[in-house]
Amino acid sequence: MKTEAEDIELLARAIMAEARDEAEQIDIEAKEKADVIRKRAQEQAESERKVILARAKEDADRLRSQSSATTQLKARSMQLEQREKILNDVFDEVRKRLDAVKKRPDYSEIATMLAREALSQLRATEAEVRVDETTQKALKLDDLSKELNGKFNFGEKLEDGTGVVVSAASGKLHYDNTLETRLSRLQGSLRSSVYKLLMGEKV
Repeated sequence: MKTEAEDIELLARAIMAEARDEAEQIDIEAKEKADVIRKRAQEQAESERKVILARAKEDADRLRSQSSATTQLKARSMQLEQREKILNDVFDEVRKRLDAVKKRPDYSEIATMLAREALSQLRATEAEVRVDETTQKALKLDDLSKELNGKFNFGEKLEDGTGVVVSAASGKLHYDNTLETRLSRLQGSLRSSVYKLLMGEKV
């Protein structure tokens, strides 16, 4: 027959064994939970890594595209600036040579055309025609008065420009038909054609 001490010893061993088993079970469960958490964390980290990489790729592609577009825009802008400089130089040179038109043998016809056009634009039967000195000698204003059935007189001489400036209705109507102003009016529509000619293209 077992003594009380032996019974206590057996009970203590049984409790210890049960505690050990429980501790081992807890340890196993804890490891399993830790594995699940670690696996989930790894999956989440991988998913986030993919999202970050995809976003980084998008950003890089966008920056590359922006950089390319900026470079193309700068190149186009420089090309347009160069084109404008060439065109402005051409028109400036033409402007310098306008005075030579007065030396042409047909300048009388040109002067008459400039005056006729200005008077027709104003639809005036009475007008003052201002011209430069050479144009006044070349323009037969009496003949134009008869042709257009109007009364046209020379006004003060033009100090600047070659051609005619017409005023009517006591100065309320005004039409500048000097060669310089005509060139300025036509410059916008001529730019494309002039540039094509300069580049050797057909107009």
